[in-house]
Amino acid sequence: MKVFHKLSELGAVPGPVVIAAGVFDGLHLGHQAVLKCALETARSVAGTAVVLTFDPHPSKILRPDNASRLLTSTRHKLRLMEDFGMPAVLVLPFDRDFASVGAEDFLRALKASTPQLTRICVGQGWRFGHERRGDAGLLQRVGRDLGFETSEVPPIQIHGITVSSTRIRQLVEAGDLADVRRFLGRNYSVFGTVRKGDGLGRQIGFPTANLATHNEQFPPNGVYCVRARAGDRNLVGVANIGIRPTVQAAGERLLEVHLIAFEGDLYGHDLETEFVRFLRPERKFPDVAALRDQIARDVQSACRAEASAPDLRDGEA
Repeated sequence: MKVFHKLSELGAVPGPVVIAAGVFDGLHLGHQAVLKCALETARSVAGTAVVLTFDPHPSKILRPDNASRLLTSTRHKLRLMEDFGMPAVLVLPFDRDFASVGAEDFLRALKASTPQLTRICVGQGWRFGHERRGDAGLLQRVGRDLGFETSEVPPIQIHGITVSSTRIRQLVEAGDLADVRRFLGRNYSVFGTVRKGDGLGRQIGFPTANLATHNEQFPPNGVYCVRARAGDRNLVGVANIGIRPTVQAAGERLLEVHLIAFEGDLYGHDLETEFVRFLRPERKFPDVAALRDQIARDVQSACRAEASAPDLRDGEA
């Protein structure tokens, strides 16, 4: 998958070009419908589908004191888009200057840089441009003038509930992994870079990968059976989210992953941690020996949970 960062780079994309535009935080089923619209349209005209998205999440610039927790960091989102089959993504830097650009001015700049643009696909209700004045109606009006069409993709509903990033954040925070799975079409996962920790896990026989994440929404504190993806390796593990009360009095909230039967060095590598099942709450143990014994039981529980869990990566429900 090709990744671009400037409008001017789209001129080299083989046309006709069909754009799927949006923030796409979480890449949930509604977002996937927009990407599918672009892919199918591009296929029908022998063109190229391109995702147009932004970094960072606009809320970080527009509401810095109340920015949304992320479901997917930009790097995570790019990995998911590549897995979905998108051939190209344009990630535009979102800052105060960009936020001040009018919606129509942006569309004219987009068309000028991409003369082969033939259609833009967006989710229903998507807004863009200065003060969020751009919508599907404006896309259609400007498109008639500039020579592109617009597809507004209706939202996806499951059991009468509209799939949205806001709703999924609430479900993740509440620990409702089953409904999150239904809305995403996959298990919820967090993407981070492995950093050095204090080495306690290794000392007690259960080395952990400590993840530096990117303001993602975590499930509730506790221990989980997880699947982890490091490069092309898929691994099973046990993850702890919490403050590690047995070993520190007032620690920061961390995500640590013990990868079962894994040997190697992951420091500095990206790790995608997929939450399969909640095992138990985090709690304080009387000593490190008791903690070690419990982790051994957690590993056994994780192996049983993984063996009975559906593999959504293979399309099973």
